[in-house]
Amino acid sequence: MIERYTLPDMAFIWKPENRFRIWLAIEIHACEALAQRNEIPQEAVDTIKKHAGFDVQRIDEIEKEVKHDVIAFLTSVAEHIGPEARYMHLGMTSSDVLDTSFAVQLKDASNLIIRELERFAEVLKQRALEHKNTPVIGRTHGIHAEPTSFGLKLANWYEEVNRNRVRMEQAREQISVGQISGAVGVFAGIDVDVEEYVCDKLGLKPARISSQIIQRDRHAEFFTSLAILATTLEKIATEIRHLQKTETLEAEEYFSKGQKGSSAMPHKRNPVVSEQICGLARVVRANALAAMENMPLWHERDISHSSVERIIGPDSTILVHYMLNKMIRLMEQLVVYPDNMKRNLELTRGLVFSEHVLLALTRKGVTRDEAYRMVQRNAMQVWEQGGDFIALLKQDKDIKELLSAQEIDQAFDLKKHLRNVDRIFERVFEQ
Repeated sequence: MIERYTLPDMAFIWKPENRFRIWLAIEIHACEALAQRNEIPQEAVDTIKKHAGFDVQRIDEIEKEVKHDVIAFLTSVAEHIGPEARYMHLGMTSSDVLDTSFAVQLKDASNLIIRELERFAEVLKQRALEHKNTPVIGRTHGIHAEPTSFGLKLANWYEEVNRNRVRMEQAREQISVGQISGAVGVFAGIDVDVEEYVCDKLGLKPARISSQIIQRDRHAEFFTSLAILATTLEKIATEIRHLQKTETLEAEEYFSKGQKGSSAMPHKRNPVVSEQICGLARVVRANALAAMENMPLWHERDISHSSVERIIGPDSTILVHYMLNKMIRLMEQLVVYPDNMKRNLELTRGLVFSEHVLLALTRKGVTRDEAYRMVQRNAMQVWEQGGDFIALLKQDKDIKELLSAQEIDQAFDLKKHLRNVDRIFERVFEQ
């Protein structure tokens, strides 16, 4: 992933030095287990641990000749150790190293992402509590529907972010699996105990069964979870973009001093972070499809998945981590305009309370269809000719026979409409 979208702590996980460090740890732990089984001399293990090292540039040089990254790595390590290096990689195959190290990297990346999810949820919670009773028009199909509160909108996002956290925790569990099972996964050259020892040292579970590779449904679940998370962020970003439209302007991204929105138009204040999030989510979703296409490999294994994972592993985790970091800051600094929310809520001159009038009429014994027609004819007059909805209702002779002016006023009571906001907040935040 390009530096523009890469944060240092996630970048470290995917650096070649860190990958080779994990490879070396796998090889050393395997030697420790073999020594415990008296299959190799303990003195050799001591020498290996004392002198083991690698040189990234040297590995690259060797790989240019041998065309095999693990062999290049082992050759570089052997140059540091000497003759005792012959005890490394006994009974193992490249996938033992590659798949197990990939699991460690994905687990470490998951930890960073889950930490950011927890931070994001906390920010959403605080903003939701801040705006629990800030009325705003709810929209369906892009059209004014009924009033809600801006806090409820934020609380809905909070709940979804928490579901993403649970999914990521489950995906981390699924991906935290290693293998040291040798060619085609039958442990012909190495014992099952070695695998269990290595995985325990790395904080992984040993795969119950492998076919020289960890089965890629685990990875598909992981990258799909990242894609769902990225799409949640896109969903939130899309709403902010709508709310920031000039004719709406109920909320907007913070516009810092010295910031410029357009090379041509000095007045512009654009939702650039939200648009960036929407764009990056497309990449993460595409990578999830690639992860699913990695599942049907030939027979016990091929390496058609390998090149894909070298890209989507770092790219998806780096992007999601970056997106979360940007969204946390965006939401912390989100500028909210309650006065504009009130203005927009009143834009249709009371039409947004039409359902409550309909319900009041049905409670008087009118059929729902008749009540609907009575309310709608007044609503359409407001849409087409203007005027005040509540005034028209009070003048409608059929409605006047059923509802008093006071009963009509009650149908337009915003506080009554939002009376259950506290109950919803209790369900969301006081579990």
